[in-house]
Amino acid sequence: MVRKPVVIVTRKLPDVIETRMRELFDAQLNDSDKPFRRHELIQALQSCEILVPTITDRLDASLLAEAGPGLKMIANYANGFDNIDITAALAKGLMVTNTPGVLTSDTADATMALILAVPRRFFEGAEALERGAFRGWSPTWMLGHRLAGKRLGIVGMGRIGEAVARRAKAFGLQIHYHNRKPVRAHVETELEATYWENLDQMLSRMDIVSINCPHTPATYRLLSARRLKLLKPTAYIVNTARGEVIDEECLAAMLESGQLAGAGLDVYEREPAIHPKLLKARNVVLLPHMASATIEGRIEMGEKVIVNIKTYVDGHRPPDRVIPAML
Repeated sequence: MVRKPVVIVTRKLPDVIETRMRELFDAQLNDSDKPFRRHELIQALQSCEILVPTITDRLDASLLAEAGPGLKMIANYANGFDNIDITAALAKGLMVTNTPGVLTSDTADATMALILAVPRRFFEGAEALERGAFRGWSPTWMLGHRLAGKRLGIVGMGRIGEAVARRAKAFGLQIHYHNRKPVRAHVETELEATYWENLDQMLSRMDIVSINCPHTPATYRLLSARRLKLLKPTAYIVNTARGEVIDEECLAAMLESGQLAGAGLDVYEREPAIHPKLLKARNVVLLPHMASATIEGRIEMGEKVIVNIKTYVDGHRPPDRVIPAML
């Protein structure tokens, strides 16, 4: 009889994924979808061979220290892995995987939607309709800014950043980017993109800034208060990556005081809490961390988790291992 590893899943996943997990593994699922509390995570780490957490589960070093000897793998149901102390996990000999690549188009689509919506004031217009402020067409009412010819600065030119650039170029935006290193020459030529080694210099010259880098210790508050103040008062900022990349307190204050023209945010520094000033601002479009929220994407994430687990159980290296070089 084929051995089925005990797999604990911390959140509700698409039905088709949970059905397949039940077939392949001794899967313990979370039908309520309530996030595990700390003691529940510890209990799971002590009683399973493989844990399937999500970005809402913070697996820090102290929590991982409580893991039982039977825990062998953490198969993260997420594009990233910033919710896990990877150094601590690898030090315990744990295999860690994630689900990269499947959310690129979905996140890039949502990023482009915010890039469109904020300068054109679409959400402000919709809100004006809802409160009865629309009195008919006027040549000077609800004026925004066109995108064509504006400079878009992309912070993080990985898969998602490059996908955003391709969409933005089609709208006539000039593509600029900051990355650890330049992208491949033919991609840069195709996108007519300008590489900025110095982030400060790029930020000071952009009309729109899109955050598309992962959250790591190196990118925590990469857009610090000092760097945010380099932006032009006419600039817009869009973030569909991680809230921790921006100093949210400073961002909220600058938006309130008019030091920035507007922002489109899908992620927040202290999720699910959102800064009160952001909630009150009319020049800000706020989304509830839904840039990657498509049925297709969530199913593909689950399929990757299953492949990673099955490959590991079969004695092979999972395709989406998180290794020290990625930190």
